[in-house]
Amino acid sequence: MAIATLGTVVLDCPDPVALAGFYAELLGGTSERDGDGQDEWVDLKGGAPVTLSFQAAPGYVPPKWPGPDGAQQFHLDVVVPDLDTAERQVLALGATVLDAEDRERSFRVYADPVGHPFCLCLK
Repeated sequence: MAIATLGTVVLDCPDPVALAGFYAELLGGTSERDGDGQDEWVDLKGGAPVTLSFQAAPGYVPPKWPGPDGAQQFHLDVVVPDLDTAERQVLALGATVLDAEDRERSFRVYADPVGHPFCLCLK
């Protein structure tokens, strides 16, 4: 029997509203700001099976991919029906290419606008 269920995945970032907007465009759903008016926490609901949350992190330093002097910590795999189309779309939203040279693979690696790695994976 499981001890718990996963409630949310939280990404640290310098601007939770902006990063939630990126992922809302990528995954769908709606972003909901925390009611305190500080914009330090934003939830993305309805765009993924689990809520993605974005938390303000003063002094945020993005993970490195690949990096012998720092680990990526984690990454999101996003399933798409067409890699070329999805690539054009995420780049237009502000993503950057990390590893997409091998066009025969079933996945390509990108960074969101603040450096979190994610993969577009062929459905």
